[in-house]
Amino acid sequence: MKYQTRKKALVLLADGTIFYGKSVGIEGTSTGEICFNTGMTGYQEIFTDPSYFGQLMVATNAHIGNYGVNDNEVESDGIKISGLICRNFSFTHSRVDSNGNLKDWFTKHNLVAISDVDTRALVSYIRDNGAMNAIISTDVDNIDALKKQLASVPSMEGLELASKVSTKEPYYVGDENATIKISALDIGIKKNILRNLAKRGAYIKVFPYNAKFEDLAAFNPDGYFISNGPGDPEPLIEAQEVAKEIIERNLPLFGICLGHQVIALANGISTYKMYNGHRGINHPVKNLLTGKGEITSQNHGFAINREETEANDNVEITHVHLNDHTVAGIRMKDKNVFSVQYHPEASPGPHDSEYLFDQFIKNIKEAKSVTN
Repeated sequence: MKYQTRKKALVLLADGTIFYGKSVGIEGTSTGEICFNTGMTGYQEIFTDPSYFGQLMVATNAHIGNYGVNDNEVESDGIKISGLICRNFSFTHSRVDSNGNLKDWFTKHNLVAISDVDTRALVSYIRDNGAMNAIISTDVDNIDALKKQLASVPSMEGLELASKVSTKEPYYVGDENATIKISALDIGIKKNILRNLAKRGAYIKVFPYNAKFEDLAAFNPDGYFISNGPGDPEPLIEAQEVAKEIIERNLPLFGICLGHQVIALANGISTYKMYNGHRGINHPVKNLLTGKGEITSQNHGFAINREETEANDNVEITHVHLNDHTVAGIRMKDKNVFSVQYHPEASPGPHDSEYLFDQFIKNIKEAKSVTN
């Protein structure tokens, strides 16, 4: 596609600030909360991550699309971001095992994407002014109409989105003859989490976001998992009740990201919306139990209250984010429960934290040995 034939496009922020760019060829308008990811690679995994549902993604890496797409490198059943904003969009790609180019993939999913935006300036503005709703559009001559449309977009704070991305019916992953069975509550689960559990000898049954504890328990699992996902954790009352039931029975439980926040809420620890959030594959975390540092993949706009966590007699902080000292991991002192705010299943990305899956399996095996 020739540069001069591309239509103008814009990014309109909720405070009225406008950034201009070019359409990649898919005309239209899209809304959502604007956020940015600092990863240098892995754009296809980012675009299909259910945790990004309802968000407009700004890619800080200067080039997007250069290695095309691969059908095996998705984290869900399709694109989950609301739209893409980038600097340079590659209409051609170079990769041996690519299934096609990014433009055709976006066209297939009808995703509005704009390029030639000064993303350095845009990200700097978001960092200074905080996350906010935005709209991207090729309809650059109707600013007033776009502002009116943007004003009707709900805030991410208080927004329940797990129901938009969760499975509708239970399904199974792994070898049915495996010695370990896990019930997983899907509030936006990534495929690679299930792969990591399955390759460690687990047979997983994945349940919808609104499943009851009795539903999960009917599988007769050896352990329970609460997944990552989009939106505010506070409206997820049903998931919190499931976590409370599991905790009360002292059953093995592991939570990631949104699941981590749900477990905190089940322990009476509040959550809050962050000014910008953490999104990228190079976030430094310190494991307070071992003293070791980890480079992690993160994607969250909410966090749990550190002061309340420290004051909770039943909960111990196990990991902290070294950039801003937010809570990155917890465990319960007298229960078989732990969780982290980041993504140990990262792919591509750092694998420093994969040991957490091993820890979960170890916890399950130890619990089984006691009951048998």
